[in-house]
Amino acid sequence: MTVNLLGLDGPALKAFCAGLGEKPYRARQLMRWIHHAGADDFGVMTDISKPLRERFSRSAVIAAPRVLADSTAADGTRKWLLDVGTGNAIETVFIPESNRGTLCVSSQAGCALECSFCSTGRQGFNRNLTVDEIVGQLWLASRALRSRDAATPGAPQERPISNVVMMGMGEPLANFDNVAAALRLMLDDCAYGLSRRRVTVSTSGLVPAIDRLREECPVALAVSLHAPDDRLRDELVPINRKYPLKDLLAACVRYLDKAPRDFVTFEYVMLAGVNDGLQQARALAKLLRRMPCKINLIPFNPFPDSGYARSDVETVARFREILMHEGYVTTIRKTRGDDIDAACGQLAGRVQDRTRRTQRRLVRFAPAPAESIQGAR
Repeated sequence: MTVNLLGLDGPALKAFCAGLGEKPYRARQLMRWIHHAGADDFGVMTDISKPLRERFSRSAVIAAPRVLADSTAADGTRKWLLDVGTGNAIETVFIPESNRGTLCVSSQAGCALECSFCSTGRQGFNRNLTVDEIVGQLWLASRALRSRDAATPGAPQERPISNVVMMGMGEPLANFDNVAAALRLMLDDCAYGLSRRRVTVSTSGLVPAIDRLREECPVALAVSLHAPDDRLRDELVPINRKYPLKDLLAACVRYLDKAPRDFVTFEYVMLAGVNDGLQQARALAKLLRRMPCKINLIPFNPFPDSGYARSDVETVARFREILMHEGYVTTIRKTRGDDIDAACGQLAGRVQDRTRRTQRRLVRFAPAPAESIQGAR
């Protein structure tokens, strides 16, 4: 059985080489060729002997998910739709800015948490992505963007991706083992060499997994908050019923002991008439009173049948003013790539929902038969 080397972190790659009777330094060679150079062909690995390259090619492959679609928005945001088999496809988004390039990576085919305002959650859930499918998104995007720059005379040749955010499809901490292995590859100097400060995991609030991440692979932490109290958050982010705000915020405080940044980012999507009132801004300020944090206000990005509307600019500005007056660093996320449905909350991909949740929702909200309506009068 062949092994996909994209899914092997440092220790696993050393074990693979040891299984072939090779020294540990061979793993470092392979890692540099695969992740630094973007190689998918053992034949180009010129500092490895030809007989060994042939042995590698008989035992392993280097294969990222297949690209089904590649689209670029007017603002330069680029989105890839990637085939992960059995009728499922995920989405990966690159967001270029003047001082950095951020890749938004998916961790699951769909999502089981069913946050009410998220397009991904509406698609249902199929499965966790494997390590090679997660890292393959970074490998593929790095290679595609380097090829683009190389084709542009005078374009800089440094790596185009400086930041990775686990904010694509899925809840990263619900796929902990595979996400942690992928994070280790992103951080490894022989692979992508990203700083812990420049790799962010966003979670809806899986408290035990936040504690585990703190111990095993602490990177920057972002929490999808979206409400200042348990009553509303239970509705918007159903996992709150299991891990309420008190427990979630306590986990965030514990995380800061080992975090690469001295604050947690709280994400707050602005939903008109739902969570954007001035009293809710004051309640949010009170909730986070003793928490070193940054608050990122996110304009809601509509999708069909969402049932929500985006807060207007003036409402968002007033909400931000209250938080800033209370001393919080508060930013408003700039909407990027919405013309190709690549904005925050819009990633949907294609999911074969094995939870049957989407079917239940259709039944729940289907119009009642005419005879039932008449009989109820």
